[in-house]
Amino acid sequence: MTNVPGGMPPPTTPNPVVASAQPTGQRPDDVSTTLKRGSIWIARAISYLVYAYLLVVEAILVLGFSLLLFGANPSSSFVEWAYRNLERAMRPFRGIFAPVEIGTAGNDVPAIFDTSIMFAMIIYAVVAIAVSAVIAWLTSRIDRVDRDVALAMERDRHQRELQALRDQATIVQAQRDAEQRAGTTPPSRPPGT
Repeated sequence: MTNVPGGMPPPTTPNPVVASAQPTGQRPDDVSTTLKRGSIWIARAISYLVYAYLLVVEAILVLGFSLLLFGANPSSSFVEWAYRNLERAMRPFRGIFAPVEIGTAGNDVPAIFDTSIMFAMIIYAVVAIAVSAVIAWLTSRIDRVDRDVALAMERDRHQRELQALRDQATIVQAQRDAEQRAGTTPPSRPPGT
């Protein structure tokens, strides 16, 4: 190194291996991580919609089962609405089991124990539990991706700090070497003494 006026050595070129580790915009793995995280978020959002639908269907089944069991008056507008929605939810399950008439309610309406509705409630509950497990799995995947991103960012920050310290040590050593050659100071002492 030559002594430069002002005591500063000429700028050094960074190590190309370390320089490539420094962020220069968005890296390809950042794009893939963003796409991966986005697709998991979309899958989780769809799973939440399916889960909400299953909960609404389950509530309609419980309501319809209760109204049939207690012999609700079918001419009431609320009961009509509940039975209409019950029919939509029960389409795949109609005819599996025969309903059991258990008596007559106060309005001369038969009280019915519909085992098909019970079966449908069980099936919808099992599917809802499976969707809930999928949601939990997708959430854990998102958390894992977030942890990996945070770890990579911390690693990059650490590499930049380490390179800055190396550059600073190189500059200090170059200054000492230049001062030694100029004969202005005694030989340099090891760092830390």
